[in-house]
Amino acid sequence: MTGPRTTGPGNARAAKPPTPPPPKPVDIARWLFILSAAVGMVRFVVQLADRGMLIRELRAQQPDLSQDELDAAATGGVVFGLLMAVALVLVYTLLANRMAQGRNWARVVLTVLAVGGIFLGVVRLVAAVSGFAAAFGLAVSGVDLAFGVLTMLIDAAAVVLVYQASVAGHFRPRPVGTR
Repeated sequence: MTGPRTTGPGNARAAKPPTPPPPKPVDIARWLFILSAAVGMVRFVVQLADRGMLIRELRAQQPDLSQDELDAAATGGVVFGLLMAVALVLVYTLLANRMAQGRNWARVVLTVLAVGGIFLGVVRLVAAVSGFAAAFGLAVSGVDLAFGVLTMLIDAAAVVLVYQASVAGHFRPRPVGTR
């Protein structure tokens, strides 16, 4: 065989050693972070499916628009929202995969996003349960609250998993070329 060599000393194209699989808690956390983003996307799609509510909100914000303009704005908003939701799932997937590879920066970014989501979810839950949201004319549906609680629980479980003492070594800096 006369093909090019891809391994051996002095060869720039030497094969990298296989990356060790992530510890089980990190792997579970990866899928939980991705699941959280997917559940968030479903929640958003459910909200976007209420076209009547979108039209009412647009009409309240811009009463000078005609019905055709309102319909076009609602359609544009739905398409843009769906694109953003897909982009968010892709970003979460990228970050979760980098975290599973041992990248501490990805673990930190996912933690910040998860803790921020949990905080906002708790604020929304307290506002809805206490009636504070209704006092300001904000409607929070039971379905929205259920999705919010679900994502908070998923995010909390994922964060707990990636900060267990047993997985700390997975996120320690390694020499260049060993990842």
